[in-house]
Amino acid sequence: MSEQYDVVIVGGGMVGLTLACSLGGSALRVAVLEAKPMATDWPEDSIGLRVSAITHASRKVFNSIGAWQGMVAQRITAYGEMHVWDAGGDGVIHFDSAEVGEPSLGYIVENRVIQSALLQRLTEFENIDVMAPACWQQWHDEQDHICIGLDGGGQLRSKLLVAADGASSPVRERAGIMTKGWGYDQHAVMAIIKTEQSHQHTCWQRFLAHGPLAFLPMHDHYSCVVWSTAPEQAAELVAMSDAQFMAQLGEAFEYKLGRVIEVHERGRFPLRLQHALDYAKQRIALVGDAAHAIHPLAGQGVNLGVLDAAALAETVLASHAMRRDIGLLQNLRRYERWRKGQNIAMMLSMDAFKRLFGSPLEPVKRARNRGLNAGHRLTPVKRLLMAYAMGDRSDLPKLASS
Repeated sequence: MSEQYDVVIVGGGMVGLTLACSLGGSALRVAVLEAKPMATDWPEDSIGLRVSAITHASRKVFNSIGAWQGMVAQRITAYGEMHVWDAGGDGVIHFDSAEVGEPSLGYIVENRVIQSALLQRLTEFENIDVMAPACWQQWHDEQDHICIGLDGGGQLRSKLLVAADGASSPVRERAGIMTKGWGYDQHAVMAIIKTEQSHQHTCWQRFLAHGPLAFLPMHDHYSCVVWSTAPEQAAELVAMSDAQFMAQLGEAFEYKLGRVIEVHERGRFPLRLQHALDYAKQRIALVGDAAHAIHPLAGQGVNLGVLDAAALAETVLASHAMRRDIGLLQNLRRYERWRKGQNIAMMLSMDAFKRLFGSPLEPVKRARNRGLNAGHRLTPVKRLLMAYAMGDRSDLPKLASS
């Protein structure tokens, strides 16, 4: 026997749950399938290794769907400034939210906090079912829906199947949607550390020869380090002792916040650029990393996914209000046109920055340092860059505009 839904979302991460909440309270019946158990409790003194830099646009989406206060109640860190400098010269640029009349540039939030708040919000919607752990096994198209077979038996019928299952998306692969992209020959090393001095609610980023090193502010004197470097060095950084890692990290960061005095869990993952050739097929839509993966140097990956979720929800609800079939490709095209161009622009921008600051050529080094210094002096340029980083742009979904 099959259970009928309007939308089935595969993936219970931040983007999939944002989409579900964006459809919460509507006339649509929605299911979320997540392969892993979804934990929402952890030791009080622990800190999640994976964090995200949340823009004002994403914060507005979370607020609109009723999840932001749940994040605030757990733990977020607002940052008001950003300091960037180049190890290959004297280039430096500093951003201050006061220059654009805002109390902050954005927020650093543990991924588990975002997921937990979204899950809590979902319990308040009668039209949303969360199934975890639950995996799809196969699916086939029928005339006006997709029939999805689940591991362990059972079937779901849905007008629309959404892939929110990450960069290696099995749903995307099963749907035959191709991707283009390339690896960066870099790994990102992540760690939670504590420094002697306060981070001053500032994001710090130094461009080194093998990639950027970022300190993202968290509570107290804690920061999340994201160090993009060659795979060989990344392996060494993860394998070395805590004392060695703290010493090497402090030196690479020029002791801007004093010595590194504490380090928690460390991990690493490979970096690549990847983009799906299609965001939609008949009865299939992609959101988040299933559609695009970018370099983390500007922390925009999750924010692009949140806007994907808000835009797809708006598209689906508009089609439903006009009594159109929400799974037809012709009705999903609006979502694809809306998000694809903006995501490609961001991806290419980040790729260009990565290549510019990764170049060892002296003329390029001199040019980028002059560019940083010029940008620091020119207030209109700085304001434009800050607005872009905060997600303040045209054609935002309604959930990000309120």
